[in-house]
Amino acid sequence: MPAAVSPSAGPQSVDRALAVLDAVADADRPIGAKALARRLGCALSTVYHLTGPLLARGYLVRTAEGYAPGPRVPALHRSHQRHHGLGAGTGELLGRLRRATGAEAYHTAYRDGLITVVDTTAPVTDDAPPFAPGPEDRAHATAHGKALLAALPRPLRRRYLTAHGMARFTERTITSAERFEAEIDRVRGQGFAVSVGEADLAYTCVAVALPERGDGIVHALSVSLPTADFGRRQGEIRAALTRAVPDFPVLPES
Repeated sequence: MPAAVSPSAGPQSVDRALAVLDAVADADRPIGAKALARRLGCALSTVYHLTGPLLARGYLVRTAEGYAPGPRVPALHRSHQRHHGLGAGTGELLGRLRRATGAEAYHTAYRDGLITVVDTTAPVTDDAPPFAPGPEDRAHATAHGKALLAALPRPLRRRYLTAHGMARFTERTITSAERFEAEIDRVRGQGFAVSVGEADLAYTCVAVALPERGDGIVHALSVSLPTADFGRRQGEIRAALTRAVPDFPVLPES
């Protein structure tokens, strides 16, 4: 469905420019101005008005087929990794994890009260995988969310759950704070977290948190696979995650 351009809490021109970036990023190939206008529900002249500064700053490039992400985008990604304490090679590690498990792999991080899916092996145009890069609003129902929250002191965990709530996504979702604390104890005891259809009935995810480094950022590696496949593969999935942890690239402590 079209991502219609609409006013937001911020300046409308900024919101519209970001909608253009999102539309170009989500497309599986360069997208023309007319297609952008249709997708965003705005005039063609508006598209040209918005893309001008984005082209000038390198966030977009114009090809013979249409607009595509520009050279500034990789720099933003590197900055994003740097601010999350990551060294080079995260994508390569996730790729190896995917090849080892046959399941989509994810890197997730907790920082300053927020949990974010930082990177994934799932194609950005693939609607099937249950998790996409960006803010995670189902942390209590996901394995990576449980693994990250289990690594936090209880006051920070309670603060996170109070701020973000514990919405029910399936009949398996844990929505009781008391039950969730029992689940956290289980995660700590076994060293990994599992969510069997709690965020999406069709998918199960398994996650491990990385050792803390004292910088306030907690990282987790996870994979998601169809729930129907989990029972026969859970041992090999956990083993692959455990093997990947020592290879996770982080920046040297300053």
